[in-house]
Amino acid sequence: MTVFAGLKMLHLLCAVLWVGGMFFAFVVLQPSLKVIEAPQRMLLHTQVFKKFFLIVWHVMPAIIITGFAMLPYVGGMPGAPWQVHAMLALGLLMAAVFLAMYLGPYRRFRRTTDRARMASCLSRIRTLIGVNLVMGLIAVIVAGLL
Repeated sequence: MTVFAGLKMLHLLCAVLWVGGMFFAFVVLQPSLKVIEAPQRMLLHTQVFKKFFLIVWHVMPAIIITGFAMLPYVGGMPGAPWQVHAMLALGLLMAAVFLAMYLGPYRRFRRTTDRARMASCLSRIRTLIGVNLVMGLIAVIVAGLL
């Protein structure tokens, strides 16, 4: 296996974990939680976010590092196809949205016990996950065009 193939494999695996996790959270988990009472929902969210965000803290830098590491193999920034530029822009935007979510509403969610404030934070987190999910799916489509 070449270095490029290894980088690409790690890059794709990390992207699948991040985007797939967001898809699951947004499309499957969130609607399913409506049958659970609010206190249990908050407890479940606490556990889910703790584990999922830990995963994202590992895969997000790996995606960015492997993406930049693959650039020399595709002609560098000037020689890279438009899809590489689009994926780079989307990846960096997704990282920024994740950081804003983690350092903003998720931090407030973890530090409060007020149910109304927790619900407000969850609403904001859901919105930001939705934004990142859309960007992640677009990045997957763009990657498929390469």
